[in-house]
Amino acid sequence: MKLIHRHIFWNVVLSCAGSVGLFVFILMVANVLKDLLGYVLAGQIGVESFVILVALLLPYAITYALPMGILTGVLLVLGRMSSDREITAIRASGVSVAGVSAPIFFFALLGTGAALAVNFQFMPLSRTLYEREKAQVVRQDPLSLIVPKTFIRDFRGLVVNVGAKDGARLRDIWVWELDAEKRVTRAARAELGEITYDEPGNKLVLRLENLLVEQRDDKDPENFMNVRGAAAMQEATFDLPLDRVMGAATVRTKLKFKTFSELMAEWRRLEKRDPAVPDAERKRQQMRVQVTIHEKFATAFAVLSFAVIAIPLGIKVSRKETSANLGVALLLVFGYYLGTMFAGLADARPELRPDLLMWLPNLGFQALGAWMFYKVDRQ
Repeated sequence: MKLIHRHIFWNVVLSCAGSVGLFVFILMVANVLKDLLGYVLAGQIGVESFVILVALLLPYAITYALPMGILTGVLLVLGRMSSDREITAIRASGVSVAGVSAPIFFFALLGTGAALAVNFQFMPLSRTLYEREKAQVVRQDPLSLIVPKTFIRDFRGLVVNVGAKDGARLRDIWVWELDAEKRVTRAARAELGEITYDEPGNKLVLRLENLLVEQRDDKDPENFMNVRGAAAMQEATFDLPLDRVMGAATVRTKLKFKTFSELMAEWRRLEKRDPAVPDAERKRQQMRVQVTIHEKFATAFAVLSFAVIAIPLGIKVSRKETSANLGVALLLVFGYYLGTMFAGLADARPELRPDLLMWLPNLGFQALGAWMFYKVDRQ
C-alpha cells in the first residue's frame, strides 16, 4: 500500500510542478507584456532591473497558477493511470477510490497551505517591492514614460497617445480625460506638443499647441447627442501625475496587495465609527475588506476543491492525451473564476453578503466532486 501511495504521490508532484510552471510562464508573459513592454521598448529598463522585476512578479502569477496547475496535474496523472488500466489493477487488489486518493489529498492540503502563504504574505510583499523597483527605474528618466503609438494609462484620470517623439517634442497627440467610472468626459487632439518633468510636483507637464477639444456632458458622457462641437485652442496644458508609477503608496491602498495583518488592521479601523464617513459608506468599505480576505482564502482552498473534482474526473474520463485533459482543466478553471467574478460584483451591496458568496464556487466544486466520488466508487 505504501508503495502505491508513493508511486501516485510522486507522479502527482512531478506532473503538478510541470503544470504550475506552464501556467506561471503564461501568466508571467501576459504580465510582462502588459506592465513592462513599454519600458523595455523605450530602453528604460536594463537587463538587471528587468530580471528583478520579472522575479518579483512570480508570487503574483503563482496565486492563480497553483490551483490551475494542481487541477491539471491530477487530471494528467489519473487520466494516464486509468487509460493504462493501472487504476483498475489497483482497485482489483482491494484498494478503494479513497485509498487511491489519499496521497493526492495530502498533496492538495500542502498546496492549500502554500497558497495561503502566497496569497496573504509573499504576493503582497513582492508586489510592493515590484512597484517600488519599477518606480525607481521610471524616476531615472520620467520622460521615457511617453512611448510613441502606445495608449499610456499610467496617469490618474487621463489616457495619452503620442504619434511621434523627438526628445521632449511631440507630434500627433491625443489626450482623453476620464471620470471616476473611466468614461471619457473630454478629448483633445493636437498637432504639436512638449513634455517636461516637474520634480517638486512629481508630475509631467504636457503642453499642447494648435489643438481641438471635444467636450462631453459630465452627467452623461456616453450620450453622444450631447457632445459639443470641437473647439479650437492655440495652447493648453495638462498635468500628468506620477503618483501611480513613482511610489508604492498607491499600491498598498489596493486591498488585494495587502498582507493579512494589514487587511485585519483595515477591517478593525472601519469597525469604528467616523463622523466624516456615513455609516452606509463605512459598511461598504468594510465589506470590500471582508470580500478581499474571503477571496484570498477561497482562492487558496480552490486547490483542494480542484483536487476533489479532478480525482474522480481523471479516473472516469480515462484520457491519456495531455491536450484533452488540459482542455478539461481550462474549462473547469473558467467556470470557477466566472463564479468568483459574479460574486465579486456584489461587493458594493453588503446586504447580499458577497464575502460568503465567494465560497459558492468552492462549495459547488466540492459537492460535484463528492457526487462523482460516489458514482466512481460504486462502479
